[in-house]
Amino acid sequence: MNVEIKEQNNKGFAIATDNDVRAGVMTYSIPASDFIIIDHTEVNPEFKGKGVGKQLLYKIVDMAREKDLKILPLCPFANAMFKKLDDIKDVLKS
Repeated sequence: MNVEIKEQNNKGFAIATDNDVRAGVMTYSIPASDFIIIDHTEVNPEFKGKGVGKQLLYKIVDMAREKDLKILPLCPFANAMFKKLDDIKDVLKS
């Protein structure tokens, strides 16, 4: 599984691919210089239950740590993961 982050203007996304097949995408917006908003997660049905959403989230969390950003998870999936996973709460926007 390959996970990459791409940004353009004030939007960005993490995309997961497996043998050139899109496994999933997590999108975010950049409203300010100190935080991002995760607004949508979509996983290809054939990859459901394989941890794709979590891999996408961890890629964005790693990017946020590198850039010293906080994350506001408006996406229901990302929000649920932030409530469940203690190891990513350091980037949660309060």
